[in-house]
Amino acid sequence: MIRLLFTIIAGVVLGGIVHLVSVLALPRIATQDAYSRLAPITKLNAVSSLPQPDPSTAPLPFMDPAFAVAVCRYDLSGGPIKLTVPVSQAYTSVSFYTRNELAYYAINDRSAGRKVIELDLMTEAQHAALPEDEDVTAADRLIIDAPSAAGLIVMKALAPEPSMMPQAQASLAASSCKVQTEPMPAKR
Repeated sequence: MIRLLFTIIAGVVLGGIVHLVSVLALPRIATQDAYSRLAPITKLNAVSSLPQPDPSTAPLPFMDPAFAVAVCRYDLSGGPIKLTVPVSQAYTSVSFYTRNELAYYAINDRSAGRKVIELDLMTEAQHAALPEDEDVTAADRLIIDAPSAAGLIVMKALAPEPSMMPQAQASLAASSCKVQTEPMPAKR
C-alpha cells in the first residue's frame, strides 16, 4: 500500500515538473512567435499597418476586429528610436515587447494626456550616455529603457463603429518609428 502511494505521489510530482518546464520553455523554442510571423510583412524601424483580421488569415492570434493595428519591429543597435503616434478619436494604445514577447511597457492616450504620444526608446547604455542638462525635465520627454535591443512596438486605435475604421487606420498610418539621427536633447 505504501509503495503504491509513493508511486502515485512520485508520478504526480514528476508530471508537475515536466509540465512546468515545458510551459516555461515553449516561448523560447517556438518557431512561429509574433516577431517571426511579423518579420516578412513589416519593415525594420518603421511603422507597418497590419491588415484587418480575418479568422483564416490573421497575422497574430486573438486580434480584435474593432482595432486598427500597426507594428514597428525595432532594432536599437543603430541608435535610439523616436516614436510618434497621433491619438485617434476613440482610444489609442502603444505596447512594447521584447524579441521573446515579454511585455515591458504600455501607454495609452489617456495616460499620455496629449494629442500625440511621443517617446524615445533606447537601451540602458544609450540612456546612460545622454548628456545631463538641468533645463530638460522628465515631463518634457518620455524615455523608455528597453531590456533588449530588438523587439516589437504594437500600436492600436479603436474604431467604435465600423464606419470609423478608416479614421483609426489613418491615425496609425501617420505614426513614425525611426532611428534618431540628430543629436538628442540632454536628459535631466
